[in-house]
Amino acid sequence: MTTLTQPASNTLSSLNYILRPRSNRVAPNRVTVKCVYAFEPSSLGIGSNRTDWQSSCAILSSKVVSEEKSSSSSSSAADNIAAVNGHKTAVTDLDLVPVNGSADSAKPLPPKPLTISDLSPAPMHGSQLRVAYQGVPGAYSEAAAGKAYPNCEAIPCDQFEVAFQAVELWIADRAVLPVENSLGGSIHRNYDLLLRHRLHIVGEVQLPVHHCLLALPGVRKEYLNRVISHPQALAQCEHTLTKLGLNVAREAVDDTAGAAEFVAVNCLRDTAAIASARAAELYGLQVLADGIQDDPSNVTRFVMLAREPIIPRTDRPFKTSIVFAHDKGTSVLFKVLSAFAFRNISLTKIESRPHRNRPIRLVDDANVGTAKHFEYLFYVDFEASMAEVRAQNALAEVQEFTSFLRVLGSYPMDMTPWTPSSRGN
Repeated sequence: MTTLTQPASNTLSSLNYILRPRSNRVAPNRVTVKCVYAFEPSSLGIGSNRTDWQSSCAILSSKVVSEEKSSSSSSSAADNIAAVNGHKTAVTDLDLVPVNGSADSAKPLPPKPLTISDLSPAPMHGSQLRVAYQGVPGAYSEAAAGKAYPNCEAIPCDQFEVAFQAVELWIADRAVLPVENSLGGSIHRNYDLLLRHRLHIVGEVQLPVHHCLLALPGVRKEYLNRVISHPQALAQCEHTLTKLGLNVAREAVDDTAGAAEFVAVNCLRDTAAIASARAAELYGLQVLADGIQDDPSNVTRFVMLAREPIIPRTDRPFKTSIVFAHDKGTSVLFKVLSAFAFRNISLTKIESRPHRNRPIRLVDDANVGTAKHFEYLFYVDFEASMAEVRAQNALAEVQEFTSFLRVLGSYPMDMTPWTPSSRGN
C-alpha cells in the first residue's frame, strides 16, 4: 500500500470552487466552473504532483456527491452539469463558496425589490384582463367589454369616473367606456374625463344596441303604468312605445341594466324596464317586446383605456384622437382643419367642449365696449396612425396654431362587420 507523504511546501491548503464567468465570450446559458487553489504548507497529506492532485479532486467530489445524494435527487441535473478535472459532476452537488469565505460566513442575498409587475402582472392577449365598465351586470357596457376583451374579468363601477380611477389605481387593467351613440350623440361626461385623467385610448369597439321591454313573469303590457330606463334608451324607444299602446309614465334612471335590476328586486308588477336581453336572463324577467328601438341603426362606440399607450402601426387602419385649444378662440379652427385636409387625412369626429379653466374670454374695445367670447376645447378623431409621416407633420403644423395640444391615443379602428338590429314584437 502506498503512503502519501506530507510535503513541506507546494501543497493544497484549501480547495474552493467559485462560480463566475470567464473574461472571454461564453455561449448563452453556459456556466463556467473554475477550481482555485494555493500551495501552502498543510497537513492534508496530499501530494504535489498532478496525478495526486487529480485523484484528490476526484475523491473530494465523490465524497460530496455521496453526502448530498438525497438533496441532489430533487434538482435537475441535466441543466447543471459541468466538467471538473475530466469528471462530469452536477454543479448543484458541489459546495460552491466564495474564495475568501466559507459556506457559513456567506451573506444571504438581499430581498428583490418589488416592481410594478409584482403589484399587477400583465395578462396576455386579453386573457383574465380586469376590465372596468360603468353600470351593473347586464349593461351594454359589459357586453362591449366582453367584445373588446373576450374572457376578461368585468368589473362594474357605479360611475364613469370610478372606472377611470380603477385603472389609475391598478384595480383594473383596462376601462371600456362609451363616448358616442349614433342616435343620442356624444357622451360629454366621458370627454371631460378623458382630459382630466391621464389614461390613453388603446382601442375602440362599436356595439349595436338592441333594446327590449322587460317585466316580471306573468305581467302583461296592459298592467303597466310606468317604464324606466336610461334617458337615452327612453328617447330611442319613444315612438315604438307609443305604437305598442303604452300610455305610461317614463322615468329616467342611471343605466338600462340598473332599471331591470330595480324592477326585479322590488317586484314591481306595474313597471317595465328597457334593457338588453341579457339583463332579462340575469334578473329573471320576461321579454314583453323585442327590438323596440325606433331606429335599427343604433350603435354605441366605446373606447378602451389603459395606463400606457400602444405602439402605433401602419399594417392596419388606425385612428388617432387629439384635443387642442387656442388663446384666441375658435378663429384658429379653420387653420387646424386645413392641416389635415392638405394631407388628405379624413376626420371622423369633431367635438367642442367648454374650456372649464377659462370659459369666457373678454375683449375690450373702446368704441363698442366689452365683448364676451366663450372658450372651447376641440376633440378631433382622424383616420391615420401616429406612425405615418403625414400624421406627424399634420400635428406639427397644428401645434404651431394652438396653445394646447394633447394626443389622447393612436389605436386600431374597429373593422368588424355590422348589421342593423332587427325589430320584433
